[in-house]
Amino acid sequence: MTTADAFEAPPSRTRAFLRLVAIEHSVFALPFAYIAALTAMFLADRSVHWRELLLVTVCMVGLRTFAMAANRIIDREIDARNPRTAGRELVTGAVSVRTAYTGSAVALVVFLGSAALLNPLCLLLAPVAVVPMVVYPYGKRFTDFPQAILGLAQAMGPIGAWLAVTGSWSWEAVVLGLAVGVWIGGFDLIYACQDVAADRGTGVRSVPARFGVPAAITGARVCHAVTTALLAWYAVLTDAGAFFWCGLAVVAGAFVYEHTIVKPHDLSRLNRAFFSTNGFVGISLFAFALIDLISRGLTV
Repeated sequence: MTTADAFEAPPSRTRAFLRLVAIEHSVFALPFAYIAALTAMFLADRSVHWRELLLVTVCMVGLRTFAMAANRIIDREIDARNPRTAGRELVTGAVSVRTAYTGSAVALVVFLGSAALLNPLCLLLAPVAVVPMVVYPYGKRFTDFPQAILGLAQAMGPIGAWLAVTGSWSWEAVVLGLAVGVWIGGFDLIYACQDVAADRGTGVRSVPARFGVPAAITGARVCHAVTTALLAWYAVLTDAGAFFWCGLAVVAGAFVYEHTIVKPHDLSRLNRAFFSTNGFVGISLFAFALIDLISRGLTV
């Protein structure tokens, strides 16, 4: 190996690990953590606490990175038997299992360390957020409803962000967390539809594999209707202003669009629904929520 190769190897491994954990998908849950944190700050003293916001970001990215790495490690044999996932980094060897374990451990330490810097309650409850992240990949081995476990795991984000700011429990945050969990569980129902044949062939359990694609699509539509209702409830609980309600209308429109382009007999635009539309949901609602809070007196 040349000197140039030696210097290139670590960055290449880092990039491969970041591809492994799909770091860009943080866009799905992180905006909702920001909504919770900023709303809590607004209700407390109408000022943005930048230290807490930074630590919330580090917590969310650290926990999600750990969760994705653990998922890939646990599922690597299943991924190898599925043509869609056979190109993933742990299957091809682009990332070694040792590197994945190391990366997940580092991410977990980062998460726990940033939780400790926030407040004692966040550190105390940190394991509660970790457990469903590890249980989820095993869920497809013992239940037809692994998306419910994923939803529970994702619901922790807004709740934890609110706790990070206030150090106390909030039912408003629980409602927002439930909205996020049901939303992500719903679009994961859609995403799982593309693996029905492979899942049935390898014994992987899921709603589409057990009940069929039409049932999964219907379930996703119900989930997203419930998500919209929960977000409206959150708006009422937090006395949200007109801009937030406008954002909710945009989100509802995005859900309608998503379910017009994905049909049981036509999954050709599934990736657009999964990545583009759902990424837009989180970013757009956060933008409207931020404008709403600023218009009502939040000092940035």
